Amino acid sequence: MIDRLAIEGYRSIRSLVVDLAPLTVVTGRNGTGKSSLYRALRLLAAAGQARAVGELATDGGLDAVRWAGPERISRAVREGAPTEGLVRSGPVALRLGFGAADGLGYAIDLGLPVPSDSRFDRDPDIKQEHVFAGLQPRPASMLVERRGAVVHVRGDDGRRELTRGMAPWSSLLDEHAGAADAPEIAGVRRTMRGWRFHDAFRTDAGAPARRSQVGTRSPRLDDDGANLGAVLQTSIEAGFEREIRRAVADAFDGSELEIVGVDGRMAPALRQPGILRLLGADELSDGTLQFLLLLAALTSVERPSLIVLNEPERSLHSALLAPLAALIRRAAEQTQVLVVTHHAGLADALDGARIELEKEHGQTVVAGREGLLDQPAWGWPTR
Repeated sequence: MIDRLAIEGYRSIRSLVVDLAPLTVVTGRNGTGKSSLYRALRLLAAAGQARAVGELATDGGLDAVRWAGPERISRAVREGAPTEGLVRSGPVALRLGFGAADGLGYAIDLGLPVPSDSRFDRDPDIKQEHVFAGLQPRPASMLVERRGAVVHVRGDDGRRELTRGMAPWSSLLDEHAGAADAPEIAGVRRTMRGWRFHDAFRTDAGAPARRSQVGTRSPRLDDDGANLGAVLQTSIEAGFEREIRRAVADAFDGSELEIVGVDGRMAPALRQPGILRLLGADELSDGTLQFLLLLAALTSVERPSLIVLNEPERSLHSALLAPLAALIRRAAEQTQVLVVTHHAGLADALDGARIELEKEHGQTVVAGREGLLDQPAWGWPTR
């Protein structure tokens, strides 16, 4: 489980550290930085798959996503002094990390590349990576330390060099995940690759989830929801039938879910009270299909270490918020869940740990905090 999340220098987030619970709800008004937190967590997950540099390049490079305000919010700025003309004294850095009270944590520091003639000038360099034990990257808890091209590991026999040939675009989570003398690298990579993100499922007329698809056992939902029928059928056969049918009945006034299969292809359908025939996936409303997609994601056979839902209330009628909240709460009993939402009703119904974001002098902060000293402890290793 992620117990602590740290972000620095990303979009509207100058510096943010938050503690997470088994069920955490991130709320706030539009424009306060909820999407920045969500996208930063997705970028951190991409680092676990050695895709962070590519993801940033796709977004336009580090300059396009880094914090654009002053390095620190001085008293003068707080009192209304203009920020134009302020000069940075430190290096440009985008830092992401997480800690676990009883497990492994990871931190990555990305910066601008050394000027060269390369045409890959949008690719940031990985300046540092750290694998550590506990909630934050302290020197005493450091297990693997990468600074530039050099990687050191700490074992029973002390600190020793693993390699000094890391390319600035390569992650140690990819290059050295199989190192027999550094199993912590494989452990943290396995944790990060188990995170699942669900954001803006397609429910339009051409959505893959509306079409019958070849059905094979599917322990997890595809990003586009195409294997919706197969995921639900897999979960039903794996013993989650009662939970799935109860959720459908509660959400749709006693309706029953059926998985229609023809010639090896599968698609969900609903049998509704008073309707003499099945309603196929192509006939379902956007909200109904959205709920079924969320149902599949939250009851899949594969139980990831973390599920992140970004605005799951999209397209849902208010009557579906209570059944959705109940479904999320049940999922959080087995899997850590983080929900990003601006819907106060859903946030209240979820009754999880609440992180409310707001904007202060252009930066995203947690509402009610007095300042950086009023947030969980975290110390970024210096370059």
